[in-house]
Amino acid sequence: MKDQKKAYLFGLGAVACWSTVATAFKLSLGYFSPAQLLLVATATSLVLLLGLLAVQGKLRYLGRYLRDRPGYYLLLGLLNPALYYLILFQAYDRLPAQQAQTLNYTWAITLTLLAVPFLGQKIRGQDWVAIVLGYLGAMVIATRGDLLGLNFEDPLGVALALVSTLIWAGYWILNTRNQGDPLVALTLSFLLALPFILLATALWSDFALTAWQGWVGAVYVGLFEMGFAFVMWLLAMKHAENTARISNLIFISPFASLLLLRFLVGEAIYPATVVGLVMIVAALLIQQLRLGPRFAKPSRAK
Repeated sequence: MKDQKKAYLFGLGAVACWSTVATAFKLSLGYFSPAQLLLVATATSLVLLLGLLAVQGKLRYLGRYLRDRPGYYLLLGLLNPALYYLILFQAYDRLPAQQAQTLNYTWAITLTLLAVPFLGQKIRGQDWVAIVLGYLGAMVIATRGDLLGLNFEDPLGVALALVSTLIWAGYWILNTRNQGDPLVALTLSFLLALPFILLATALWSDFALTAWQGWVGAVYVGLFEMGFAFVMWLLAMKHAENTARISNLIFISPFASLLLLRFLVGEAIYPATVVGLVMIVAALLIQQLRLGPRFAKPSRAK
């Protein structure tokens, strides 16, 4: 049943989770490598998702979905969580969290561009305004305001953050072809991705997961970034009488996240980050005029 008050509560709960994850990423990466963080977070989230499916009596659907479309769900898992988070965590490891997080917010603008060849959509005038404004904001952040000098503090870190938006946008475009239960699909993609994440950890890191601080952070990321936030956002969309209003709650997250980074991580917030973030959020609001809630991110605007 529709209940806008419940929708707001679930939506705000999801936004609260997303507001904390940039801080959790940065603190956890002080103790775990990106691959180690991804391994523990994915395993934690998988346990949570399997538990939720068990409570709902949907575990039996995992085998059915896999038999019907094995390649499709394997591809979903390789994109999210494997490639997306591995690259995103590398970006967070190299950049100040405020930069990595804000650059990641351009994923919806990337989605607009990818929707043209893959979904056959057209780009209207306001979309071009949003694209130019959003990527200009990203440049302001990446160069700390030195647009003319184009002096990037860490070009590879910036490139990784932007590549992560390409993967995330591609994941959600692929998800438009999913007609099944979204929770079952997410659980199956995490299950299929886990062996590849184990392999990535063996190749590029190790299994010396000894720091308890890293465990706390990784478990938190698995529960609240990859798990509860997704479920609460699904519930918010389910109960919403007006999905556009719920979707706009997402824009609270990056500003709240900057405050947490300032007081918990101790990052001095650059003026260029604030200016760039305002430009990106303005671009996303302009973009909403066309896309509406269809592509509203159900998990992790970081």
